[in-house]
Amino acid sequence: MRYKNFREYKLSEIGIGTYLGNPDEETDKNYFETIKLGIEKGINVIDTAINYRNMRSEIVVGKVLKEVRREKAIVSTKGGYLAVPPNVNDPSKWFREELVNKSILLPEEITPTGNVITAKYIEWAFNQSLRNIDSDYIDVYFLHNPEDQLLFVDRETFYKKLRTVFRLLEGKVREGKLKYYGLATWNGFRVKPEEKQYLNLKEIFDIAVDVAGEDHHFRFIELPYNMAMPEAYVLKNQEIDGEKLSTFEVCEKLGIYTYTSASIMQSQILGRIPEEIVEKLGVKKQVHAAIQFVRSTKGVGTALIGMSKREHLLENLEIENIPPVENQLIDKLLGL
Repeated sequence: MRYKNFREYKLSEIGIGTYLGNPDEETDKNYFETIKLGIEKGINVIDTAINYRNMRSEIVVGKVLKEVRREKAIVSTKGGYLAVPPNVNDPSKWFREELVNKSILLPEEITPTGNVITAKYIEWAFNQSLRNIDSDYIDVYFLHNPEDQLLFVDRETFYKKLRTVFRLLEGKVREGKLKYYGLATWNGFRVKPEEKQYLNLKEIFDIAVDVAGEDHHFRFIELPYNMAMPEAYVLKNQEIDGEKLSTFEVCEKLGIYTYTSASIMQSQILGRIPEEIVEKLGVKKQVHAAIQFVRSTKGVGTALIGMSKREHLLENLEIENIPPVENQLIDKLLGL
């Protein structure tokens, strides 16, 4: 397994995502076996979220952590969407009794997409994630698709929300319950500045500096990147000191580590990669070509791949027997 050095961490270049699958015991069992085997094979980055599979993905990660040394895993999770515990028969009643009646959130604070970025809700979600993962701390805590907020509030209000939540998360760091935090996005860092959901990474970074000084802990982002969604590398939609840069370039300048989601596009890209490109990437399988493209791109930290089955994990890890290609080839494939 190849690793990337970042601060005190040595992160595997491939990580396990836990988004896909039904909220049932069979999927739990498959994830448990796959994550445990992945850690045995050298993967240490495990990514989840409180709302994945009605909290069941976090709970499975917690069960794995009980069987391996906690420090063997770098666990990231996310908060920002409404999440209902497993086996709740009446979600509306639970929501009213556990969140609204206890003043954790107000219905008007929820966007039509179910997104909530308030200090009270994020604190509740963070503490619930700690219980689900059954750990004393979380390595990386992401605000989940915060750009959804920009569809319904102005940018000044959005930044005020981020400031309040960053202050909360810096407090979690001081308490020893959190190592780092960041943003896990879908559209925010891949669209042009004139788009509503656009996120300016330098402005957000500066909020963290303003909240906690140069030693702040806003040090991670997660965003999609693959052959069909190359914007993080090719789109110069960010800016520092008047210089137009891609999201990956800004991350390098600011000292932010990147997780790439949708690395194989939930398998949708497989079978659609021209065979001459597969060959140029030095592999024979479509899935290896997709992974090779992502992990060989300059600026990519860890490529997350959703893996709930052992056979998929083992097939994906065959890429570790093949060296990455030079970044110049990635540029050529992208027409740069």
